[in-house]
Amino acid sequence: MSKSSTKVYVLRLKPNQDLYHELDNFVKRNDLKSAFIMTCVGSLTKATIRMAFGGQEENEVKVYEEHMEIVSLVGTLSSVGGHHLHISVSTKTGQVLGGHVFGEMNVFTTAEIVIGECEDLTFMREFDPSSGFDELKLGIKM
Repeated sequence: MSKSSTKVYVLRLKPNQDLYHELDNFVKRNDLKSAFIMTCVGSLTKATIRMAFGGQEENEVKVYEEHMEIVSLVGTLSSVGGHHLHISVSTKTGQVLGGHVFGEMNVFTTAEIVIGECEDLTFMREFDPSSGFDELKLGIKM
């Protein structure tokens, strides 16, 4: 377990901005090495989501193009270690869809995002043969 001080940032996205692209730019522009999503509310018109592994050879990626409310956005962000984000959205009928943020996420009206950063840590990614993915590895900032 590691302990760290936290710095907080607030970001508001506007219509037609790409949520993933803007988060990536924000993290790189501010050189955030150990950021995480504290909360996010807003809406999308497009969501590209990788679904949970269901036994197929590759994880399925689905693109949804309709008006959706963001009900949850969670994950880690790092200018040096990459990002790992999951999202849940609800459709106009209330159906909830979710999975790994995998591409284009177009904002409909707004996305209000609060980002925390662990000031004393660095989030890196390292391949884990047991999962088959690059997984979180903590580093201490010097």
